[in-house]
Amino acid sequence: MKSSPIKLRKQKLSKEAALKKAERDLASALTRKRSAYKASSQRAHRANPDKDGMDYDHKTSTFKTAKSNRGNGGKGTKVEGKTNYKIKN
Repeated sequence: MKSSPIKLRKQKLSKEAALKKAERDLASALTRKRSAYKASSQRAHRANPDKDGMDYDHKTSTFKTAKSNRGNGGKGTKVEGKTNYKIKN
């Protein structure tokens, strides 16, 4: 299998921009919604230790590979928009 000709690189940001981005990312990760999703995922992983290395998909309440879950089944992440999923566990 050939590798993709597209090379993904880390963002080149100035120190100021990198600090501001880090602050935004941290603030986003610490919201109530994100904390609830993380806790839900941890509960699901504790209940299913054989699923180690897989991502918990809140949309389908199943475990998927990271590639499948983060790529939204090949549709990309823009399709989902700002959908809120109910936390079932």
